[in-house]
Amino acid sequence: MALPFAKLHGAGNDYIAIDGRDENRDWGELSRAMSELHFGAGSDGIVVVLPSDRAQVRMRIFNPDGSEAEMSGNGVRLFSKFVIDRNIAIPGSGGLHVETMAGIRTIEPTMDGGVMVAGRVAMGAPLLAPAEIPVDTDATGDVDRVINLPVDVGERSIEVTCLSVGNPHAVHFPDGDVDDFPLLEIGPRVESHELFPNRINFEIANVIDRGHIKARIFERGAGETLSSGTGSSAVCVAARLHGLVDESVEISVPGGILKLSWDGKGEVYLEGPTVEVYTGIWPE
Repeated sequence: MALPFAKLHGAGNDYIAIDGRDENRDWGELSRAMSELHFGAGSDGIVVVLPSDRAQVRMRIFNPDGSEAEMSGNGVRLFSKFVIDRNIAIPGSGGLHVETMAGIRTIEPTMDGGVMVAGRVAMGAPLLAPAEIPVDTDATGDVDRVINLPVDVGERSIEVTCLSVGNPHAVHFPDGDVDDFPLLEIGPRVESHELFPNRINFEIANVIDRGHIKARIFERGAGETLSSGTGSSAVCVAARLHGLVDESVEISVPGGILKLSWDGKGEVYLEGPTVEVYTGIWPE
């Protein structure tokens, strides 16, 4: 049976959205097929609409390799556009409430002409304890935060600051320009390093000033992406933990600009665009 879908992007991070409420499929296998660039639609994964008994609607998200992700900041924002524009779920005065594997997330949409053009996502409070991220606690020792953890990647060692914003992240601040960093070589080694039992997302960042950061992102299960909501959130938190930026920052990624804010104790907030590129039918 043919399957309708929509392709969307937020600052270049692209997802395929599917209404799965009346479907019974192997979503991981479908994500592998649809995300493939040459034989599929090409994407950073799929987001699937499902019913929820805890929120207005439930999102499941799958990477291009078929693995399921706990959360995606750009993904949940694009998911929200898909369900709002099609009246699958209607936001109330407090926004749209979406169930994810990382908990309930609230999205405040920006509407224009009856369609969602941008959104602000409450990403939750970051988890900093090694066991919560998770990071191998034998390697970190008894610490509250994982800051400047040495990671051996081939013939070099880099220092990373680790946290979870619904999924695990390791952030590195290189001395040189992120454009010159060998991310495609180092990213897979960090992602699958034995220090990280659930694998990990890897970000590199240059702090330009206290309100601006330039970053590149290597997503677990996807590779380098043009942007990432959770990745940008992790960069914001890590930079704050190092005392390098103020509460609100603009993060420039290859796909555009995302706005982040974190007061140092509560939730991280992410703002960014939502664009529907096209709709299609996936043949069976």
